[in-house]
Amino acid sequence: MRILVISNLYPPQALGGYEERCRQIIDRLRSRGHEIRVLTSMHGVNGETTEGHIHRRLRVHGMYGHPWLSVPKLYLLEKHNHAVFDDELRDFKPEIVHVWNLGGIQKSLLLSLQSCELPVVYDVSDHWIAQSLRGDVWLRWWNGETGGTAATLVRAALRAGGLAGGIRRRAPFAPWDRIQFRRIYFCSEALKKITLEKGFPVAHAAVIYCGIETGKFLRRPSNTRFSRLLYVGRLSEDKDPLTAIRAMKKLPEHFTLSLFGRGDAGYTDQLKSEAGALGARVEFKTAPAGEMARIYSEHDALVFTSAWAEPFALTPLEAMASCLPVAATLEGGSRELVRHGVNALSFRTGDPQDLATQVLRMEREPDLRAAMVATACQEVREKYDIELITTQIEEYLKAS
Repeated sequence: MRILVISNLYPPQALGGYEERCRQIIDRLRSRGHEIRVLTSMHGVNGETTEGHIHRRLRVHGMYGHPWLSVPKLYLLEKHNHAVFDDELRDFKPEIVHVWNLGGIQKSLLLSLQSCELPVVYDVSDHWIAQSLRGDVWLRWWNGETGGTAATLVRAALRAGGLAGGIRRRAPFAPWDRIQFRRIYFCSEALKKITLEKGFPVAHAAVIYCGIETGKFLRRPSNTRFSRLLYVGRLSEDKDPLTAIRAMKKLPEHFTLSLFGRGDAGYTDQLKSEAGALGARVEFKTAPAGEMARIYSEHDALVFTSAWAEPFALTPLEAMASCLPVAATLEGGSRELVRHGVNALSFRTGDPQDLATQVLRMEREPDLRAAMVATACQEVREKYDIELITTQIEEYLKAS
């Protein structure tokens, strides 16, 4: 297949797991013989650039440090991005368009995608539809939701003078209910449900879970030691590392906690202040992604404290692939992965006492711990390996 992939960001310009997951899938689809071009934004580069199959040409509005524009200036950005999309269609002549993330990219592009007479498939593994689509500045302005009386008069004048039609051809706009997602899959039932609850017509959507490269994770050797706890993730309130630190205060002194991640200075200082009385028992660290396999293997359990509805987190999968026992909250997609007492232990969100209780249960019941690790490791390798997930995505694309 000739596939045009559209994503707001693409490695090495990346903010998190979404972009890396996109690259992993695209690399594997290319290795299977599919011809792919990636159309992404110019974020992080100086002007339009072409790097082999990666075309960095789209302009970002209002996110990642880019300015919010007035409606007249926004029209120029909109016109540019639609012209780029049309140019890529003419030049590459794809058989299908595979859309990943439009965060920071104007949502009027959805209207051009609907009218391009090609199959369009959406991969959704964050909240860019549920939380930001109806916040799109361009569409809100044309739908009369911003600008007040002056904007109403301008819109009326543009329509009466026939200018609105010309603008629409270069930068489309339409009522919200005109936007449809005919072929779409989510990374979890939880994210699909959230999107449905926001009023978007996606009841027909499939679910294809996120995957990881299971083969690159070292299987943690069996041992009787159980004291080294690990946290991996952003140091931010929604990830709630504070609960992990507070749980340490309720655990015996032989337990230690390593927090691997970065965050805003203010919140990080708050965490360090909370951990101050624990001394060397709590350490704040960072490491390149390539070293994480080794880091998992050097600890005894992962504490996954996320307090928000994550679509489907990769960190528990990586720990499970490393044969590391996991204690996790059940927010968002995690409820579809974690089965208490079977492949992990769950605890109440934001409850350090419950987290400490589950950690102590892991320590005091080594047979249970070993059984959960064996089940989790097998499940991750059989259900969530990136090659299997790539095949599921490939089959969904072929059926479009």
